[in-house]
Amino acid sequence: MSKQFIFMAVIFFALIFSASITFAANVGQGKKILYIPIDNRPCNLKQTAEVAEKLGYEIITPPENFLGTGATPEKLGNPDELWNWLENNAAGVDAAVISTDAMIYGSLVGSRLHDLSAEKIMERAKKFEDFNKKFPYIPIYAFGTIMRTPTAAGSSFEPEYYQTYGAMIWNYTRLKDKSEVEKLSRSEQKNFAKFESEIPAEFLSDWLGRRQKNYDANEYFINLASEGIFQYFLLGCDDNAPFSQTHLESRHLTEHAKNLNLGKTVCLVTSGADELGILMISRAVNKNLNQIPFVAVSYNEGKGKNTIPTYCNEIIGQSVSDAIIAAGGLEIPAPERADLVLAVNTNFNGKTFEASSSKNKIKPRRETKTFMKLLNNFLEKNYPVGIVDIATANGSDNALMNQLKEKNLQFKISAYGGWNTATNSSGFFIGAGVLTKFMNDYEKNSLLLTRYFDDWIYQANIRTQLTNGLIWTVPGEGNYSNLNEKREGLEKLTAELAEKFAAENILLPQKTSLKNIRAKFPWDRCFEADISFDFDSTR
Repeated sequence: MSKQFIFMAVIFFALIFSASITFAANVGQGKKILYIPIDNRPCNLKQTAEVAEKLGYEIITPPENFLGTGATPEKLGNPDELWNWLENNAAGVDAAVISTDAMIYGSLVGSRLHDLSAEKIMERAKKFEDFNKKFPYIPIYAFGTIMRTPTAAGSSFEPEYYQTYGAMIWNYTRLKDKSEVEKLSRSEQKNFAKFESEIPAEFLSDWLGRRQKNYDANEYFINLASEGIFQYFLLGCDDNAPFSQTHLESRHLTEHAKNLNLGKTVCLVTSGADELGILMISRAVNKNLNQIPFVAVSYNEGKGKNTIPTYCNEIIGQSVSDAIIAAGGLEIPAPERADLVLAVNTNFNGKTFEASSSKNKIKPRRETKTFMKLLNNFLEKNYPVGIVDIATANGSDNALMNQLKEKNLQFKISAYGGWNTATNSSGFFIGAGVLTKFMNDYEKNSLLLTRYFDDWIYQANIRTQLTNGLIWTVPGEGNYSNLNEKREGLEKLTAELAEKFAAENILLPQKTSLKNIRAKFPWDRCFEADISFDFDSTR
């Protein structure tokens, strides 16, 4: 074999490899997706947009002051400005991914606190028909929510009377929902009548009346999906439980979709809220690229897919299957044929505990060990595997994350999700994960770092430290839910803690560096942090 032939062969394969990397990063080059999120929190705006931007798509978003930026009246978002912005920026886009809550109420929190009339709500809802007439070539991927039913009094972002009567309202609607599914016991019937009599009629009327307006709007949006005005409508149940007013309404709206002969490939009612945007972005991208990603799912031993996580009204197996459909994928049983393999970290007993709990230690539990065996089996076979971490709620499982560090597997996986509710984790993971097939290692690792900083470093650890008293070491007036004068000091402290934690616990891939770690609190509270960083590669 001549040296010239060998040289030409090397050049040929080098060009092929180079082309594949370019393709991975530029499948969306020159294409635009218009995106109106449910509010400006990082999980809904920045982190969702950056997934598609990794593929070369231009994600066009409204000015943040048009979106919901908090819970006070002046921060609930501006639907009128959003509608004007939508029409002024729609020309030439390849798809529109739109939060119906933002377009009607201004934001997710706005949907809980508004005093809009039924007429005003439907007036705004019908603007989607007008938009479709003006821009019939733009596929609309819409997503909305069924209002949550908080389980306890004192829940934030609810009407003031919920502080006093929230627990009663939750129990009343829980029994109301249950009575439509199965017969109540005598004691339950007695409690139902007691709650109904003790909750002031004006408060119950206000709370249920606001929900009815939301229900009517969602029913109308399902009709738009039936008429083809929406390419897809994804309706999520905000924080809820197996029996609740949220679950009751979801049953009725699901039945309405069935009566219109709508399958899950057109309209879907599922759990969740903050993951809906990335699922619709993912569906828009897959449709644009004519791709149907194959996804295989494996659960840890024990309850596994039959786990009903905290804040959810259905088993996680159903939520995961629905999210795969929503993202435009197809669930398959064979991991060897999958574009993405989901390894789902659950507890044997099917229960989730809070990441802030004292139980969330780095020492591996029995289920940690069985999960690591499952994960290693996929990695040894070179499957594109990622982790849905839902053993804990509102942050990562420290035992699992420590094992990933100890085994140097942090950047051997394709994707990770372990934040907020179980469906937030699984839904965001699926939306982002099915697109990693188009990404090179640098892009995938960058997204992994975002999740590690948010889910593991901040939510499961730093936030817990702040809650447990560290916040009071920062001078100035303020508290967890209203940072006030503490804001600047807390952002500086959080960035320092994040940098220290990362240096001790994240094993970066070779020839990469991590620096300039910053932290912001976009909603003037500690619940969510926007941690950014510079991730450089010399490859």
